[in-house]
Amino acid sequence: MSRVAIVTGGTRGIGRAITEGLIAEGYQVAALYHGNEEAAQKCATETGAKVYKADVASFQACADAIAKIESEMGPIDVLVNNAGITKDGMLHKMPEDSWHAVIETNLTSCFNMCRAVIAGMRERKFGRIVNISSINGQKGQLGQCNYSAAKAGMLGFTRALAQESAAKGITVNAICPGYIATDMTSAMPQEVLDSIIRQIPAARMGKPQEIADMVVFLASDRAAFVNGATMTVNGGQYMAA
Repeated sequence: MSRVAIVTGGTRGIGRAITEGLIAEGYQVAALYHGNEEAAQKCATETGAKVYKADVASFQACADAIAKIESEMGPIDVLVNNAGITKDGMLHKMPEDSWHAVIETNLTSCFNMCRAVIAGMRERKFGRIVNISSINGQKGQLGQCNYSAAKAGMLGFTRALAQESAAKGITVNAICPGYIATDMTSAMPQEVLDSIIRQIPAARMGKPQEIADMVVFLASDRAAFVNGATMTVNGGQYMAA
């Protein structure tokens, strides 16, 4: 029987590429989304994924979504925490709600989702958790104190949960994408994109499929001895020791 995977923020951009990549490898995929009904239904129709609406910033919403998915698809084998938002601004001008919204959606969601699946994974002695962080969680970024803090927090969370879970056959790893060609980045002014690309030794933006390929590897049995790792996929823009 094929394994069941959940991808949060799994109906658009990098998340959709991850959904497609896992389906291509034979997984049953539940793609979570929050607001964009049109994109969710398009993803379901075009990929065959089952889509579920949930606010990952809510502990109860995550618990309810997991319970529904497990009742319809079976126990969760793979969790990809990909959902994220930005509310950029210099800290001295940042509204309090911009801080909390980003922390809760990008970081607290990892706790909410992992808390809902970890007991089952431990009982079954198998699990794969992949947290999608960011290059800006490694190096920081002007105007993104909230986002950088959340994405850096994911890395500490990943390492701690990996240590707690390794003896139970569970791996917990993080991926830090660099600048990836998605609808979000394509909406940026061309001069901004050009300045970003000049900072990337590979001289191009990344492709969503390149992040998906790393997720597929980390979710597989081939990556059973990879645990607590941070995979940088950024074309050489930031090289972490």
